[in-house]
Amino acid sequence: MDIIQIVPRLPPAIDGLGDYALNLARQLYNDFNLKTHFAIGDAAWTGNTQIEDFLINSVDERSTTALLSLLASKPTIVLLHYVGYGYAKRGCPVWLVEGLELWKRNTPNSNLVTMFHEVYASGNLPWTSSFWLSGQQRNLATRLAKLSDRCLTSNQNYAEILYQLSQGKQTQIPTLPVFSNVGEPKQVPPLLERSRRLVLFGSPSIRKRAYRQSLKEISQACRLFDIQEILDIGAPTDLELSSIQGIPIVETGKLAAAEISHILLNSFAGFFNYHLEYLAKSGIFAAYCAHGMLTVSPRVYTSLQDGIEPGKHYWVLSDRLTEITDFVEAQAIASHAYTWYQSHNLSVQAQNFVTQVLGNVCTKLG
Repeated sequence: MDIIQIVPRLPPAIDGLGDYALNLARQLYNDFNLKTHFAIGDAAWTGNTQIEDFLINSVDERSTTALLSLLASKPTIVLLHYVGYGYAKRGCPVWLVEGLELWKRNTPNSNLVTMFHEVYASGNLPWTSSFWLSGQQRNLATRLAKLSDRCLTSNQNYAEILYQLSQGKQTQIPTLPVFSNVGEPKQVPPLLERSRRLVLFGSPSIRKRAYRQSLKEISQACRLFDIQEILDIGAPTDLELSSIQGIPIVETGKLAAAEISHILLNSFAGFFNYHLEYLAKSGIFAAYCAHGMLTVSPRVYTSLQDGIEPGKHYWVLSDRLTEITDFVEAQAIASHAYTWYQSHNLSVQAQNFVTQVLGNVCTKLG
């Protein structure tokens, strides 16, 4: 059985969502012989017509007609990876939703499963597009939630929003925190056997925010855990930082997933500055957890979300802590995070997607 996965972009473009879809395609094929054809929703994307064993077609333009032409002769099962801004500059992909509505109307026994990586944006600043277009983004998400045979998402906040938007259509919305796009080691060494290295990983904007907003906390983490090196992984931030409190910063630039995995597996801690209420959708947090690292946060989010607890799954820095001599607590946090991750790793998620996709097919066929 074949399916189509609709994504904004795939490699060689640097896109976490594309990496997510490609990793999922590999697992679906290896575990269930479910083969993916990719449909690219960004007309500006450039790449090959095939990646590994997966065929790729791209829209010539972002239009309903272009989308329908991609879906016309393909399987009747579509898995859409939805992020509004991935398919339209202002986050309002009218062409995508209208195209899927027409496809559903004209295709007997069609099955649309939508993974909402985001739902819609909202903003309080009148000079931002999200301030003016939030209503339209919400409307498109509502139409898509009602249109989809099944919906999934990456965190509980989104699941609750989708439940309300679907107005009774989606009664069960599985929540699947994202998996690591840079590998999942089967075994991880204890912290005390690792290099005293602190990693900052992710897009330039995410790392730049961490340096600008959390320099004090990064310094504190380095003192607390006797860090000897800070490793900056990803495209350059252009901040030209060479050291923090005498601890050298080594910029690696962009690396292959296997190289990143090797580094993470041999690093003590990973630092992040992220919106903690959406931590389950962070690929950075997923990568740190999957590699058994101690994840360090500059702040705490007291409400429990997606089974993630401060002080249990990530270390929260405190001004009261100036030194640490016993690493039992740090190891416990790293171990809890690793265990939490295994409940939704790539293999588990492939099983969940198959359940959603094939379960709905079986229901329709009786």
